[in-house]
Amino acid sequence: MSGQALVGHDRLLDVLGAEAELLTATAREAAPDTPVPTTPGLTIGEVIRHVGGVYRVATGWMTEGRRPRDWQENPADGQSGEEYLREGLAALHRELTSHDPAEYAATWWPADRTYGFWCRRMAHETTVHRIDVQNAANVIVAEVADDVAIDGVDEVLAVWFGQRLPMLGLSGTATGTVAVRTGGHNWIARAGPGETVAWRCSDADVDRADGIVTGSPMAVYQWLWGRLGHGSVTWERSDDSIGQFWALLRLATR
Repeated sequence: MSGQALVGHDRLLDVLGAEAELLTATAREAAPDTPVPTTPGLTIGEVIRHVGGVYRVATGWMTEGRRPRDWQENPADGQSGEEYLREGLAALHRELTSHDPAEYAATWWPADRTYGFWCRRMAHETTVHRIDVQNAANVIVAEVADDVAIDGVDEVLAVWFGQRLPMLGLSGTATGTVAVRTGGHNWIARAGPGETVAWRCSDADVDRADGIVTGSPMAVYQWLWGRLGHGSVTWERSDDSIGQFWALLRLATR
């Protein structure tokens, strides 16, 4: 599947900043030791530190040309989790805004080795963890705009199902295709022995799929990331193909 995002770079930069603000504002009002059910074993405070660390890793990829070996994995003495996150975000933002999104940058996805990849990846990383923290804090989960959620569906299928699973050496036990439909966009995900691939598709391709998953953009986005249960989307045709697809995504995104 093409590495081209479905929304513009500036839009994703705005999403990154806005989602980081929502994330930190929610965490500030909650106890840091509150468990986060959608990230088993982590608390709200640990999720904040995790995101701050991910920002540093992404910046290191861009500045060092590879996954960084040496980076500040945890807050310095006396530094809060929020300060650690904001410091990482500031460095990430400076790097992203200092380069054209189409400029080469090292990444772990061969289909997109650009600065734009990291902007997109960090926007969705932050959005998903913001949803995690708002759920854990038992507050209303803020809406994800349809265009952002649709791009997030595209990203999780391409980067995590189509690329991350082969990197881990994982694939399906039975060959099956699943169509994902939301917001006027369609994708096919195919899994089988030695294969996990996904691509944007036409309505005709959907008609030939073994299973079909539909729902609102935000629901499908969260379901693909394991943040909503199966009742949030509609399944049609092969439960076995859809079940295998969902289980593989859980391995890819854990």
